[in-house]
Amino acid sequence: MPGWPDVLRSVATAYEQQRDKVETQGQAIIERIEGRATALEDGSLPDQDDSFRLAADAIMQNYDAREGGYGGPPKFPQPFFLGLLMQDAMAHGDERAKEQVLWTLRKMAEGGIYDQLAGGFHRYSVDAKWLVPHFEKMLYDNALLPPLYLDAARLSGDPFYARIAEETLDYVVRELRTPEGAFYASTDADSEGVEGKYFVWSLDELNAIVGADAELFATYYDVSQDGNFEGTNILHVTAPMEQAAEAVGTDTKRVSSRLAAARAKLLSVRAERVPPATDTKVIVAWNGMMIDALARGGAQLDAPRFVEAAVAAAAFQLNTLRTGAADGTLHRIYAGGRVSVTAFLDDYASLADGLLSLYEATGDERWFREARNLVEEMLARYWDDELGGFFTTGAGNERLVARNKPVYDGATPSGNSLAARAMARLYALTSDGTLAERLEALVAAHGAILAKAPTMLPLLGTTRDWLSRHQSVAIVGPDLASSQDLVDAVRGGPPRNTILMRHVSGAPSDVPQLQGKVSINDAPTAYVCHGFTCSKPVTSVAELTELLAAGLPR
Repeated sequence: MPGWPDVLRSVATAYEQQRDKVETQGQAIIERIEGRATALEDGSLPDQDDSFRLAADAIMQNYDAREGGYGGPPKFPQPFFLGLLMQDAMAHGDERAKEQVLWTLRKMAEGGIYDQLAGGFHRYSVDAKWLVPHFEKMLYDNALLPPLYLDAARLSGDPFYARIAEETLDYVVRELRTPEGAFYASTDADSEGVEGKYFVWSLDELNAIVGADAELFATYYDVSQDGNFEGTNILHVTAPMEQAAEAVGTDTKRVSSRLAAARAKLLSVRAERVPPATDTKVIVAWNGMMIDALARGGAQLDAPRFVEAAVAAAAFQLNTLRTGAADGTLHRIYAGGRVSVTAFLDDYASLADGLLSLYEATGDERWFREARNLVEEMLARYWDDELGGFFTTGAGNERLVARNKPVYDGATPSGNSLAARAMARLYALTSDGTLAERLEALVAAHGAILAKAPTMLPLLGTTRDWLSRHQSVAIVGPDLASSQDLVDAVRGGPPRNTILMRHVSGAPSDVPQLQGKVSINDAPTAYVCHGFTCSKPVTSVAELTELLAAGLPR
């Protein structure tokens, strides 16, 4: 390999003797970095159903039927693969997708990647069985996974999935919440210089702490003298509850209660250990994802504490990271009592998306207005007028050699996919033609990927399918509280692609889709809309349930 001085001399020589060629190549590199190669090559947009089906089939072909998940170790949760399959199961009735997504979510929640004592997911598993995690916990993982578990609970009718969602949200609120109500970025894998030390147990510790139920606990969570991780034990579920109950000669309800009591004892002891360090940055994009998860969880689980946490986090983002900044624009990071870094695309898109979920959860139009304002600012700052789609950085960010376009949904969603979801949901509430045009242009800008490698952008594919198959439900009543039975019918109904609007009859509204919708005879009234065509108004839970069950033709 040439030394660095030789490299510099070669670059200088090329620039002096072949400047035109160097500049041409440099511009080509910049355009490649900017993502311009992602645009359609033949001018035709890939068929939505074909692209979605191609992505779903490609994901499912790589399924681990024994342990769940996709691909070999290390195994990541891959929430956007699971989200696309959830959409396939819910909107298309695909039984294979349903089986895969439910089994994967169960195996993850029973594995060592899930904190069996405190709730919450570690970063990934180093093995195929979800047993040995990289013990770091990221805010974004614990924001992206609960909505999937909430959907799984509705899809399966199994309360197991709702429990995992609730435990995970409780973990985040308990352990990652800042004094101001926002959320920290992560916790480390190590404590006292040893990875996982905070989370593992010996059989002797278990016997001393749990006492009479130690044998039951050890059977259920695979605790042994030799251990399953470097001579210690990572708690994970190895057998059904029924098998543990049979082993100790009792019923599952009693076993569940005894295991819960044992977990509480261990958690209390663990709290006395030296914990992993916390990364105390507040990152807007990750907080937006958490606001979305908390709002959805609070609504579906009937848990006001989660909605209240989402409200506090949203207020902090808007008051401190936007209006609290010196120039009045949204910033990306809060740390050490000050804001820094002008926001990226994913900050705007994620926060807007979270605020729309908060509007659905509360019926408070403040969150709708704030989301709409963020989307408008996002379009003004980040949109590529030439080729469509969004740049990562806006006009106000530090100028780099090129403005990149995010085109991959990996551990976190790409800014373009997140922006598409926020715009799609806002379009469903407004029927704003500008949003429809920008969505079409965004999809076209990523047409080559959607046609040839749609698994690179599973969230974008999911969003396209959601938009074509969603239903809107508008509920209007004398006040928000009186309409709760109808709201509960929507939240407890079939797992459909639904966006929920609520309003007080006769009061002004900023949500265009609520215009002209009034309560019948002063009774709480519901309208179910497919596209922008709505049903006749209904006033009873039975009538609404019937309309929701009909859904869209597949």
